[in-house]
Amino acid sequence: MQHQIHPNKIRQVLFLLFIGFLGLLLAYEMYYFLNAFLGAITLYVILRSANFYLIIKKKWKRWASALLLIISSIVLLVIPFAWLTSVIIDKISPYLQNPDIFKTYFESLHQYILTNYKIELFSDANYQKANSMLVSFVQNAVGGTMNGIGTIFFMYLILYFMLTQCMEMELSFNKSLPFNQKNTNNIIAELKSMIYSNAIGIPLVAIIQGFVGFIGYWIFGVQEFILMGVFTAISSVIPIVGTMVVYVPLMLIQFSQGNFYQAIGVGLWGLIVVGSMDNVARLFLQKKLADVHPLITLFGAFIGLNMFGFLGIIFGPLIISIFLLLVRIYIDEFGLSKEDKIKSEL
Repeated sequence: MQHQIHPNKIRQVLFLLFIGFLGLLLAYEMYYFLNAFLGAITLYVILRSANFYLIIKKKWKRWASALLLIISSIVLLVIPFAWLTSVIIDKISPYLQNPDIFKTYFESLHQYILTNYKIELFSDANYQKANSMLVSFVQNAVGGTMNGIGTIFFMYLILYFMLTQCMEMELSFNKSLPFNQKNTNNIIAELKSMIYSNAIGIPLVAIIQGFVGFIGYWIFGVQEFILMGVFTAISSVIPIVGTMVVYVPLMLIQFSQGNFYQAIGVGLWGLIVVGSMDNVARLFLQKKLADVHPLITLFGAFIGLNMFGFLGIIFGPLIISIFLLLVRIYIDEFGLSKEDKIKSEL
């Protein structure tokens, strides 16, 4: 008798397909809220201890604790970030409206290197290609950031419900994970560590390096020293070269303009002071920083900038780290053990 599939199995598969279809449809339509959802999760992890302290130890009402923490985070995080974003956009807008402004700097640098080192650094074709890629990348980053008002509103709306329903949410999260208790605990611990690393460690190290760079550029007469300080902060996430991608071209531009001492000052300041700030900051933050591979930080930052704007520097590496964590947990949970592999080969 030919083997037949039980009708219950068919109904189960069809039901799962229908759920998957609705899930994909909802995910596609709610993509706009992804940034807000990630931001709410990040803030919840950071504010979780304070929220439980106020609710359990101080006997505060949940809504009062949530409102206090939300207002505090707006004052300490959102307002400074909004100000910094407005400064960046104000400085970058003229270059986006007239990309040929870059050409002056490129040509000055190109002539200096060609004259002194006989190296053809930029051809017209290479310049046009690099300029087009740079402008497109900056426009995507700025465009993603400009959607920030709606994102912030929904982020805090989600965060409010997460803070007021914290105990029920965490209990439900623990029960819904399809893993054993060991892997469930590992996921929670590593998620917390990665969020701290990406939400606190990366931005704080970047801010320190950008601020130190800004001081040096101002001292040594670099034009647009505020903007260059911001670029220094952003470039700090790039492995190996890091902030060199900013201060080395600035040094060469100063040389090309005949500012010998300023060029030496920019180079030494970048190499010694800005470069050492990375190690100093990480030394103080090492207990909070997860061991994130540099390539995850690099690719995550670029992917995140295109998806979410400047906030993508935080969320991009976080998404990649979570994906790799889930893959590792899946292999540990459902993969064959060494004994099972040996038995299957016999």
